[in-house]
Amino acid sequence: MASTSVSAGENHGLHAGNGSGQLIRVILADTQAIFRAGLRKIFALEDDIRVVGQAETLSQTQSAVTKFSADVLIFEAALAHNPVEIVAELLRQSPQLKIVVVTPGSDEQLTLDLFRRGAHGILSREVEPEILVDCLRKVASGEPWLESQAIHWVMEAYRGHTLRPSGARPKVQLTPKETLIVSCVTQGMKNKEIAVRVGTTEQVVKNYLRKVYDKLGVADRLELALYCLSHHVVDGVKPPPVPAVQPGEAVSAPSARAAGAATSSASTTSANPSISNASLPGPTAPEKLS
Repeated sequence: MASTSVSAGENHGLHAGNGSGQLIRVILADTQAIFRAGLRKIFALEDDIRVVGQAETLSQTQSAVTKFSADVLIFEAALAHNPVEIVAELLRQSPQLKIVVVTPGSDEQLTLDLFRRGAHGILSREVEPEILVDCLRKVASGEPWLESQAIHWVMEAYRGHTLRPSGARPKVQLTPKETLIVSCVTQGMKNKEIAVRVGTTEQVVKNYLRKVYDKLGVADRLELALYCLSHHVVDGVKPPPVPAVQPGEAVSAPSARAAGAATSSASTTSANPSISNASLPGPTAPEKLS
């Protein structure tokens, strides 16, 4: 697709109704030129929204995300054979990017999978213009956006303790170190305490957990703990004890706190692990618009 420049006169200043005083930069990725043109006309009426790039293929979309500085990507699900994995890949590529996925219609499993893998907003193609603009502003401010039916699906899935049927998850083998770290998570430990227990740093623990999330297809600590408990991943695995301090050895603040916590809770630990941090919920050149 040839590059196209658009006059800056389409957007003037900031929209007073937004209240954030921040320009929302958008990339449009859709297979239909008429749909992209329609969105550009809608956003041209909003002074706080500016389209900075557009793409009509997956390769152009991936290039646009790298090339253009944007806050939100409006991504048509039909651009990819597996839009769920592409959304996760784009978020790994640009963690700060917010992604709104446009679906051809209501699809429960697709909605749950997209939401689980990090999509910030999910809309059907028939969305009204004013709702789309509202969605864009909410997502840009850090809030998730789901239509009413999608909210119902997510809540039902959350009550069922999973955002994907357990049978659809691949069977994987965790390494001994990963298993130890996961066992600590199911006991409700924070990353700092886990690092003390396994003799590493907090950053290394975070790196291990990201790998485990990808292996098991979970999104956060809650899903990880629920998955491991329901699939007996860490049955019989005891978290490492707090390392003993040798005579004359200085005790670091994290170690001292962890040791104190372990001493105070040793007599009250039950067979049922607790879960912490439970909360509900990533070719041809793309066009540049200025």
